[in-house]
Amino acid sequence: MNFFYNRSNEFFLHIILCDNLHIATNLEIDENLIKEALELGGYPTKDAVVEEALRDYVQRRKQLKILELFGTIEYDDDYDYKQQRRSG
Repeated sequence: MNFFYNRSNEFFLHIILCDNLHIATNLEIDENLIKEALELGGYPTKDAVVEEALRDYVQRRKQLKILELFGTIEYDDDYDYKQQRRSG
């Protein structure tokens, strides 16, 4: 049987050809919240709303991790970045 048409290998072929791994998931989400997000964001589908919410969540968590670094990184008070640019 040809690898590309073997049903059992369809998932692996998809992974090879697609940059994103798609996972079918059943979630119980407040329907009013989804409707409000659809209207406010102008999203075409519930999937698009959930995906954007997850992107926002991940971005926010990364920002919070960066904020945790403030005050923990030592730097040289005499460092002159403009001088470094001039000297090439």
